[in-house]
Amino acid sequence: MTLPDYTRILVEELGDRTIVRLNRPEARNAIDLELGRELHDVCARLEETPRPMLLTGADGCFAAGADIGQLLGRGRHEALAGINSSLFERVHRLPMPTVAAVDGYAIGGGAELAYACDIRVASTRASFANPEPGLGIVAGAGATWRLPELVGMPLAKLVLLAGHRIEAAEALSSRLVAAVVEPEELEATAMALIDRMSRMSPIALRLSKYVLDADAVHPYADLLANALLFEDEEKKERMQAFLDKRSTRSTS
Repeated sequence: MTLPDYTRILVEELGDRTIVRLNRPEARNAIDLELGRELHDVCARLEETPRPMLLTGADGCFAAGADIGQLLGRGRHEALAGINSSLFERVHRLPMPTVAAVDGYAIGGGAELAYACDIRVASTRASFANPEPGLGIVAGAGATWRLPELVGMPLAKLVLLAGHRIEAAEALSSRLVAAVVEPEELEATAMALIDRMSRMSPIALRLSKYVLDADAVHPYADLLANALLFEDEEKKERMQAFLDKRSTRSTS
């Protein structure tokens, strides 16, 4: 099957797996609308032809959040549409397992994308964080309910309410990730997990995932909270200050 000419991701389809690399190095792989559209296209392919997916980031970074420049311009209607939330839920509901290989930053929406995957492995320099309240919004793409399920409520509250970052060692001890390895070993470690999956019955693996994922989580509260916050002036001021600060750093 011929792949489209993606501009934000690199995709390699092997016989029994698909490898996806987020590829916006100039923005530390921040998730913008076009990257989201391209991931939706990959999901459609994996729904049609189920196979495990390895998801990682190019250039030593998983994803440093959603694109703040685009978030700044979004209002309540975009918040209720759940642009990233619906994408990450689609990733989570893919018929075959997903493995996130996290190197460097997994921040904000980048962390939420990693949380949506079935299994995570990390490099020694991996760092997970959800700083959304500092930008005047809620972590509205899954962190408020996925992270407590993954690491427990006390650590999740520390991350979501106090700006705590989960570095590699704590990610391993809290079982957020299955393994921590040196950066040069990261992709091979993730591939080894998929090798183990490939030796199993594909239909049994698929049904096991369906049963494990059979829950009643509905992230509408996230969407409603951000529908209010996306119209708030403080959100706009905080995001504009972030963009101005980043622009100043890049020109100095």
